[in-house]
Amino acid sequence: MQPIRVLVLCTGNSARSQMAEGFFRQIGGEQVRVDSAGTAPSRVHPLAIQVMQEFGVDLAQHTSKHLNQFLGEPIDVVLTVCDAANAACPMFPGRAERLHWSYPDPGAVVGEAAQLELLREIGRDMQARVRAFITERGGVPQELDPNE
Repeated sequence: MQPIRVLVLCTGNSARSQMAEGFFRQIGGEQVRVDSAGTAPSRVHPLAIQVMQEFGVDLAQHTSKHLNQFLGEPIDVVLTVCDAANAACPMFPGRAERLHWSYPDPGAVVGEAAQLELLREIGRDMQARVRAFITERGGVPQELDPNE
């Protein structure tokens, strides 16, 4: 089976899109080729790195990237994970399927404890959606951390 090419987009490419990229790599394994990018990239949020470690995913070496570097690549699925990126997302050439999973902006929440809880909620939902995505496309989700 040819890997599914997924591009996950968000505004800053700092939390939600990075988390999705990490889950696609963890759950999809060789069945998925994934990158994430932003319409206005910044940095990978330290709290997103922390929360993803709880899910057994290491984002420490990830960097924020601009979506323009992927415009010429063949993409099977363009997944937006924030409403602003969904509105700003350009059309991709070829047969790219567009999906939108709306998640609230953790940066808009006041306080580190509240941001951590929101990121954990997003992580639990996103992990389930990525599993379903892989299964719906005929793949087999990879074994996850037994502590989840």
